[in-house]
Amino acid sequence: MSDGTANGTHERTGLLSFTEDDNSRKIIDFSDWDEEDPRNWPKSRKLTNVGIIALMAVLSPLASSMFTPGISEIAKDLKTSDDVIVGATTSFVVFLGIGPLILAPLSETFGRRKLYLICFSIFAVLQIPTALSPNAASLIAVRAISGFFGSVGIANGGGTISDMFHPSERAGIFGWYLLGPLLGPTLGPLFGGLIVQHLSWRWVFWFLAIICTVNTILAFLLLRESYAPAILENRRQKYEESQGGKFRIVNQDDRPFWTKLGESMQRPLKILFTQPIVLIMAIWQAILFGTTYSLYTNFEDIYGGIYGFSTTQVGLVYLGPGIGFFIAVWFIIPKIDTIYNYLSKKHHDEPQPEYRLPLANIGAVLIPGSLFWFAWTVHYKAHWAVTVLSTVFFGLGQITILNTAQNYYIDSFSKYAASAIAAGAVFRSIIGGIIPIFTPSLFRQVGYGWGVSVFAFTSLLLSPAPVLFYYYGGWIREAFAIDL
Repeated sequence: MSDGTANGTHERTGLLSFTEDDNSRKIIDFSDWDEEDPRNWPKSRKLTNVGIIALMAVLSPLASSMFTPGISEIAKDLKTSDDVIVGATTSFVVFLGIGPLILAPLSETFGRRKLYLICFSIFAVLQIPTALSPNAASLIAVRAISGFFGSVGIANGGGTISDMFHPSERAGIFGWYLLGPLLGPTLGPLFGGLIVQHLSWRWVFWFLAIICTVNTILAFLLLRESYAPAILENRRQKYEESQGGKFRIVNQDDRPFWTKLGESMQRPLKILFTQPIVLIMAIWQAILFGTTYSLYTNFEDIYGGIYGFSTTQVGLVYLGPGIGFFIAVWFIIPKIDTIYNYLSKKHHDEPQPEYRLPLANIGAVLIPGSLFWFAWTVHYKAHWAVTVLSTVFFGLGQITILNTAQNYYIDSFSKYAASAIAAGAVFRSIIGGIIPIFTPSLFRQVGYGWGVSVFAFTSLLLSPAPVLFYYYGGWIREAFAIDL
C-alpha cells in the first residue's frame, strides 16, 4: 500500500495518512502503524477472521459429499437411480466453481464482509428445502443454487488472508485454511454415513442447516472487513460527513460504478484464459478434484461391494486422505514460507512468485504414485489397509499442490488475489464436478485397475509443471502481462 509519499503536502496522524491530489482533495491512506490496516491487526483478530471463513470453506465442500454414503437410500426414497443422485453432487460442485467467478470480483467491489454475510446466510437457509426435497429434480436444483452461494468461503478466503498477512508469513496460515476445501469432502461421508445409518438421509441437510446457521451468527458478530479499499472508503465517507469537503482514497478508481463492476466480473475469466500459469495449474487441480470426487463417489461400491464394509465403515475410509492432509499441513506446508524467504534472501531480497513452487514437486510425485498404488491393490483385492494407506499419500500430495498453486496465484496477482483464485477454482470445480458422472461407466468397462490408472497417467503428464514454472514462470508472466 502507499506510504503516503505522493506529490503534495504530507500530513500524518496516528490513524491517517493524508496527501492532496491535483484538485486539492485530501487522499486517505493507511499510515505506517494504522490500527485499522488489517495487516496491523492483533493476531487474535486475524485468526478470528480466518477461523470463521475457514469454517465456511469446510462446510460448503462438506455439503458436497456428506450424503454420498446414502446415495442408494436417497435413490430408493426418491424413486430414481443412483446415477441420477450422483448428479446432485455434480450440480453442487459445478456451481461451487461458478460462484467464485461472480462472488470474488464482487468482494473486490463491495468488500469481503458483506459478501460473506449475505451469501452464507442464503446457503444456510437453502439446506431446509434440500432436506424437504420431494423428488430428484428439486434436490438437484436446490443443491446447484446452494453450491453457488456456498462458494463464498472458497471464492474470497484466499483474498481475505492476503489482506491480513504479509507474504513472508502467509503460507502457513493459508495451509490450515485450505484444509477446508479438501477436508470437507473427506469428513462429509464419515458424518453422513453415521447420520444416514442411524437417522435418515434428510437429517444430513438438517444437520448442515443447524451448523451453517451457527457459523453465520458468529460471522455477523465477529467477522471484520479486511479489504483495504473498502475500509478506506468507509473512512472517506465518515470524514466527508464529519468534516465536510472532499476526500478520496489512495488509488481510487473514478470510473462509473457499472463500468468498474463489469470489468471486475470479467477479471477471473480474463486471468484464466490469458495467463498460462493459471490455466495449466487450474487444469492440474481440476484433474485432482475430478479424481477425488470420482474415488469418493465410488468408495461405497469399492469398500461396501468388494470388502463388505458397512456404511459407517465406508465413512471411516475417507479418513485416509484426511490424515494425509494433516501431515502435509503440519510438517510440509509451513516450509513453503521457509523456502520462499530463503530463496528471496538468496536472490538479493527480491521475492518472486515462483519461489512458492519447489514443494509442489512432492505432490507431483505422490499423486500418480499413490493412484497407481490404489488402482492395482484394489484390482487384485489386496488387504483393505493397503488400499487405504495409498489414499494417505494421495491426500498429502493433493494439499501440497493446492497450497503451492494458491500461494503462487496470490503472489502473481496480489491486488486481485480473489479473482486469480476464482479463476483456478471455476475450472477446478466444473471439471471436477463433471468427471464423476462418467467414472462409474469407466470403472464398469475397464475395472478399477485401469480405470483409476487413467487418472494416474493424466496427473503424470502434468507433473513437470512446477519445475517448468519455477524456471520459466517469470518470463511467462512478463510475456503474457495484461492490464487488469
